[in-house]
Amino acid sequence: MDYTNNGALRVVYGDFTLGVHGNGFDYIFSYAQGGLESLVKDGYEWLYRCPKPTFWRALTDNDRGSSFHLKSGSWLAADMFIACKKVEVIMDGISQGKPCAPDNNRYGGDVYANEMKVIFVYETVTTPKTEVEVAYTVKESGSIKVDVHYFGAEGLPELPAFGMRFIMPTKAERYVYDGLSGETYPDRKNGAAKGVFVIDDLSLTPYLVPQECGMRMDTNWVEIQRRTSLDNSREDLYVESLKVEKIDKPFAFSCLPYTASEIENATHHEELPPERRTVLCVYGAVRGVGGIDSWGSDVEDAYHISAEEDIIYSFIIS
Repeated sequence: MDYTNNGALRVVYGDFTLGVHGNGFDYIFSYAQGGLESLVKDGYEWLYRCPKPTFWRALTDNDRGSSFHLKSGSWLAADMFIACKKVEVIMDGISQGKPCAPDNNRYGGDVYANEMKVIFVYETVTTPKTEVEVAYTVKESGSIKVDVHYFGAEGLPELPAFGMRFIMPTKAERYVYDGLSGETYPDRKNGAAKGVFVIDDLSLTPYLVPQECGMRMDTNWVEIQRRTSLDNSREDLYVESLKVEKIDKPFAFSCLPYTASEIENATHHEELPPERRTVLCVYGAVRGVGGIDSWGSDVEDAYHISAEEDIIYSFIIS
């Protein structure tokens, strides 16, 4: 195979990582950690941990009232612990397998490509187990197409949500999005207006008990804006931005300073940890929140998520 400079992407085959570099961007995929380990745009890091599939949204009073957590609590464990069981690298349409050491020695120092695709297959800790496939396709422009496929399995309890969780190193200044106004859910969005909205406050909705909040449905794009970093040598004078866009159909997202498990662990707001990260979840499916009453009524049938059926969705990081 010809590895000469005939493409816009410079590819580095490391011992257990894959580097993809271009004009203004540097990405590192980790075989050991099982995901996109570093996303640097114009010298600014956007990832604190590898993005992973997420299956849980924090409980609401209505969830507790209908005992949803007792029926589907195994998804909280799946949300916190997930194993990457397979990695495949595809360069310009040709599979390279999993080219870690010593197999990576077959590549030269300078490898170029027009398109790089990295596929990670995850296995859940549920009973029965199932899989999620996440494929990252990097184009010459630096955009990353993310294709997510959850494989349904017979016998699994209903899902609270399904998506991808991105944890950023510092708290965002704000986010801007094109979608529905306010906090919306599949069964709580008829009163929302369509438009472009700016959210300057990432704090949780001040319910008496910390719980699920901040969901935005039917989103065309969302742009996260940050100023701070973990690099003490950097003078954070400018606001940096990262954009997530729909491909075929709108997505749902939440952008909060906490993971679902951190919210779940607090019975009062003062028990929450300091707001020091940004947790962006991009969802392909979200369960309704109900609200008929808090004493046992379940969410209406149309707003359940079957874990026995496949869920497929895609988006672009630009």
